[in-house]
Amino acid sequence: MDDFTRPWWDAAAGGRLLIRRCGACGRAHHYPREFCPYCWSEDVTWERAGGRATLYTWSVVHRNDLPPFGARTPYTAAVVDLAEGPRMMTEIVGCAEADLRIGMELEVAFREEGGGVVAPVFRPAPAQAQPQPQPQTQE
Repeated sequence: MDDFTRPWWDAAAGGRLLIRRCGACGRAHHYPREFCPYCWSEDVTWERAGGRATLYTWSVVHRNDLPPFGARTPYTAAVVDLAEGPRMMTEIVGCAEADLRIGMELEVAFREEGGGVVAPVFRPAPAQAQPQPQPQTQE
């Protein structure tokens, strides 16, 4: 965490996910940078992301000796495609390994890491309600 990324961390602490968008080429990117990785413009601003993503890939970590990760093994490290376009490394929570599927719909959640740090993680998105068929009327 530094002065440049502080808005991202502050937003996460408030339950919001931010990305960066280039004013020159219009493309969104993540991880936060002071320039656009596509056209190199410095005309980039923070933008609130919608919090939806799809699962691109994952790996279940069974051993990690670095704090705080060792205390939560096994966990699912993942790469997700945000609805706005960028890919993001994260963790999948609330889903058994056997239920993970490439392309599954996810939504952002936020986890307190201690020391006031809040990190975005992703969980399966609730199934969208299917429209109910309307009863047919006889005339």
